[in-house]
Amino acid sequence: MNKVTVSVIMGSDSDLSVMKEALDVLNDFEVVSEVLVLSAHRTFEATKEFAQSAKDRGVKIIITGAGGAAHLAGVIAAIFPLPVIGVPIKSKSLDGLDSLLSIVQMPPGIPVATVGINGAKNAALLAIQILATSDNELDLKLTEYRGKLKNSVLEKTERLKKIGYKEYLKTI
Repeated sequence: MNKVTVSVIMGSDSDLSVMKEALDVLNDFEVVSEVLVLSAHRTFEATKEFAQSAKDRGVKIIITGAGGAAHLAGVIAAIFPLPVIGVPIKSKSLDGLDSLLSIVQMPPGIPVATVGINGAKNAALLAIQILATSDNELDLKLTEYRGKLKNSVLEKTERLKKIGYKEYLKTI
């Protein structure tokens, strides 16, 4: 069995609809991952035990998703010595701005990479970029992925030029 390389954790199972995007990307790139629900506040001891044991289990990067006060990423980063990527989850009260600020405003010495609100897909791609610095196969997959993105945009611009913006708008 392959060791887990990336852990995806979230503060609540209600965050799974957002964090699914990270899991899908990791699966597409064949990165071994795990997914858990842990809370910085409600399950502090379990969260602490998870973060303390993660590196020994082969985890190289942890992606966290949390809304509201969003302390999960900071708690994990305080314990886990390798990269932590925070995904602020859009909240009902402040549209995720509270989550974003809670994650991005870490004190000096305990960094957390932070993506945009509900940016789980970018969190997974950032994790893959980090892993690709020492994994040639993953680097090749990332290059191919970016090539597909580029081609998709160029195809869209050619179609837009060909049929015009009014017709194009009818198709999207």
